[in-house]
Amino acid sequence: MIGKRLRLARVNKGLKQIELGCLAGLDEETASSRVSQYERDVSSPDFRLVCRFAEVLDVPEAYFYALDDDLATLILQYHRFKKNHPNSTLVITAQ
Repeated sequence: MIGKRLRLARVNKGLKQIELGCLAGLDEETASSRVSQYERDVSSPDFRLVCRFAEVLDVPEAYFYALDDDLATLILQYHRFKKNHPNSTLVITAQ
């Protein structure tokens, strides 16, 4: 899940792999290849690196770990709502 969502968030932010890697603190020499490996799920970043990616991409860490795509979407929507309405409470009702 991390790879797919990492790529989606990076593309939506308009960043190249090397840019994301460098902004997250990876060495410039290996940033692009490491991000590529993470996006293809060849290897997995540790939690601290996922946190740095999340900060750069302005998404919550939980977005990368949600098993369900609908849940990942809800996590993003909640994150955006709280960012735009920090003192509000979101109420979700079942339909």
